[in-house]
Amino acid sequence: MHPIGILYVVATPIGNLQDITLRALDVLKTVDAIAAEDTRHTSGLLSHFGIAKKLIAVHEHNEHQSAEKLLSQLNAGQSIALVTDAGTPGISDPGAVVVALVRKAGVKVVPIPGASAVIAALSASGIAQNGFLFHGFLPASGAARRKALEALKPQTVTLVFYEAPHRIIESIVDMSAVLGAERRITFARELTKTFETIYSCSLGEAEAWLQADANQQRGEFVLLVEAAAVKEAEEISEDTVRVLKLLLADLPLKQAVKLATEITHEKKNVLYEFALQLKQQPE
Repeated sequence: MHPIGILYVVATPIGNLQDITLRALDVLKTVDAIAAEDTRHTSGLLSHFGIAKKLIAVHEHNEHQSAEKLLSQLNAGQSIALVTDAGTPGISDPGAVVVALVRKAGVKVVPIPGASAVIAALSASGIAQNGFLFHGFLPASGAARRKALEALKPQTVTLVFYEAPHRIIESIVDMSAVLGAERRITFARELTKTFETIYSCSLGEAEAWLQADANQQRGEFVLLVEAAAVKEAEEISEDTVRVLKLLLADLPLKQAVKLATEITHEKKNVLYEFALQLKQQPE
């Protein structure tokens, strides 16, 4: 009986090919086959590094059928690398269906991390707000997009989106209308590529900036939108503050916030942000 193979989930460069990791190269060289979102695109990557491997197409239109085929090969003892055109499989890209089926079958899945557009954008933005929420792509329909933005509007963490060039203008217009023209946005466009651009302005100014230069409407975007303002401490009642302080004295922050929310019926995100402020204050 053959030993069961391993599925390697391999992150590939988001633009600059030099961003591939040494570990990713080792895996791509040693696996029996590579499952790729676009075999032509992956052929170019492999050719650049002098790697020749059998390629299997796994994209959004055939992922369920391909997952079964890959599982059969893994059970036969073959090891397979799963890649997409850029970045990490399963993160706004195909791959999650394959990984879920393989893990459910008890086959070992090993992540091979690498370049990330989200982390690259955040690292170069200078945004120091507490945490972020990665939403990925907003809906293509205007009505559905505005509904999604309304749901995200109260979030007190940085909002991170991907957007395609043909929808960038309409998405920015909707963001300004729904989230507020005064909120700041950072555009991270064509990261790691020749025409990489990182630019910050208010949402109210964003459309004009894009319209002023058609080149800035090209390529793939990561959009970082300023968090909603945290409720000021004075808006929290004295009783709520007292309860939260007492709980924080004896409990971890998350547990204290959970109990304070149940006792006071205050919004959990408001108490969480206020609890963080209390923790940061000198004794």
